[in-house]
Amino acid sequence: GDGRGTRVTEADIVEGVEGSLKRLGTDYIDLLQIHWPDRYVPLFGSGTYDASQEREAVPFVEQLQALKKLVDQGKVRHIGVSNETPYGVCQFIKEHERDASLPRICSIQNSYSLLVRSDFESGLTETCAQTNVGLLAYSPLAGGILSGKYSGSKAPAGARLNLFPGFMDRYAQSLAREAVAEYERVAAAYDVTPAQLALKWCYSRPHVASTIIGATSMDQLRENIDAFFLDDLPEGCLDAVADVYSRYRDPSKTS
Repeated sequence: GDGRGTRVTEADIVEGVEGSLKRLGTDYIDLLQIHWPDRYVPLFGSGTYDASQEREAVPFVEQLQALKKLVDQGKVRHIGVSNETPYGVCQFIKEHERDASLPRICSIQNSYSLLVRSDFESGLTETCAQTNVGLLAYSPLAGGILSGKYSGSKAPAGARLNLFPGFMDRYAQSLAREAVAEYERVAAAYDVTPAQLALKWCYSRPHVASTIIGATSMDQLRENIDAFFLDDLPEGCLDAVADVYSRYRDPSKTS
C-alpha cells in the first residue's frame, strides 16, 4: 500500500503469510516458498552474472530466522525457494547446517521443460541432488508452447502468447518454433500428444518432485493429468528427445 517494493524481510514475510491465511481461510500453509531471491540474480534472460549489479540484500540467515518464527507458530509447515540459483540453495542449506533450529528448505520452484532445461541442468541438478531439495517444475509446457497450439498458421485468439504484447514476436523470432516442431514429430511417432510428451518427460526426470500445470479448459486439464498416468516413455522416445535437445539446447534464447 505504501508503494515500496516487497522484500524478504521479517515484516514482509509475516504480512504475506497472515494475508494468505486469511484469504485461504486456513490455519497453516503446507509449503511456503520465497518467490524470488532478495539479492541480485541474473535470471529470465538478463544475461550473465555481473558483480557490479550486486546490491544490499536481506541475509540468508535473517530470512530463515523470520521463517522459523512462523514454523514455530504452526502457521507454516515447510519452506522452499523459487527462481533460485545453485549459490542460493547452498547458502540456505549452509545456514541450516550451522544452526539446526532454523528450517531447512525442501523444494525449489524453477522453470523447467523441454525448451528450458540447460539453466537448471547445468548446476542446479547436482546441487539439488546433493542437498535433497526437490524441483517443483513450473511451466513444464513452456507457457503452452509445447502443447502444439501455436503450430498452425494461426494460434487461438485467447492463447497466452497473443494476450501479452511481445510474447508472440519473441517466440516466432527464436528457434523455439523449430524445436517444438521436432518434439511434435517425436510425439506423433510414439502416439502421444505434444503436451503428454512434454509432461511425461518432465515427470520422468529423477530431480523433479512434482510439476505445476496450468489449464484454461477441462480438456486441457484432463490431457495434463492423463500424462501422469501414461506408461513410461520408451528408450527410443527418450533417445529421440535427447537428439532434438542436442540440436536445440536453448531455443528460446536463440534466433
